[in-house]
Amino acid sequence: MSIPKITILAIGPHPDDVEGGMGGSIIKFLKLGHEVHIVDLTNGEPTPHGTPEIRSEECKEATALLGVTGRITLDLPNRYLFDNVESRNKVAEVIRRVRPDIMFLPYWEDAHPDHIQATQIGEAARFYAKLTKTDLTGEPWYPGRILYYLWSHQRVHMEPAFIIDISDEFESKVEVVKSYKSQFAYNEERWNDVNRTVHSYGQYYGSLIGTQYGEPFASREKLGLRDIRDLL
Repeated sequence: MSIPKITILAIGPHPDDVEGGMGGSIIKFLKLGHEVHIVDLTNGEPTPHGTPEIRSEECKEATALLGVTGRITLDLPNRYLFDNVESRNKVAEVIRRVRPDIMFLPYWEDAHPDHIQATQIGEAARFYAKLTKTDLTGEPWYPGRILYYLWSHQRVHMEPAFIIDISDEFESKVEVVKSYKSQFAYNEERWNDVNRTVHSYGQYYGSLIGTQYGEPFASREKLGLRDIRDLL
């Protein structure tokens, strides 16, 4: 039986968040022939070691390594990202344009206000995108499901709804994460710390499903199976 191809939209508050949380899974999705789009709500600047130009080049490098179908960077403000009608509408119009079957958002527990706001914006935009009699461009669309990836500024233990085996994709994920040098590899000490974190999280969640590396995903809704063999 052939696997139906789906369209995926992953939303991050800044360039690098989606890659850190689900870079391995994105590579796997693309291998399976699915479409994957990323929308970064901000350009991620200012930061201590970055500039808009540097972040743009790093994002281009990461995007090329991933090989995603499409990527959009919105002009919402870094550090002051806020869930309001303007930000909801901008994301809703992206949803209408991409028409994803599944959306991925940051996990809802985080110390970074931008991450929390990004999740709220994405959830609201999903609803806005289906509305009629609005000024939004594009035809109404409602993604069937929202899932949440873990890339948190808190040392939280997410209780996943499921974990994806990324053992074959893990080294490629590490390369993608390292491409954001201004954030994760501006010196050896910083990269050793980030690399250790990426490995330890990957190994931990992989161990829960009997694989070398894994990426966890949460869901506010219960997930169903069409075939008991999906559990094998």
